[in-house]
Amino acid sequence: MAYTTISGDTWDMIAKKVYGSEYHADILMEANREHIGTFSFNAGVVLNTPALKTVRDGLLPPWKYEAEE
Repeated sequence: MAYTTISGDTWDMIAKKVYGSEYHADILMEANREHIGTFSFNAGVVLNTPALKTVRDGLLPPWKYEAEE
């Protein structure tokens, strides 16, 4: 899957739109390392949006969730 950014998108905003939770921004960043230094995107950047491997409840930040697995 892919997501095409709109001007002003940020990693957490995109994660919320694509996955339903901003806590999945780490998944997007890992899949799009060439844009890792970008804070706010310009319009038209196509990002890879991989499927989630496991379902997270969204109550814990990523570093705490992974510590519990």
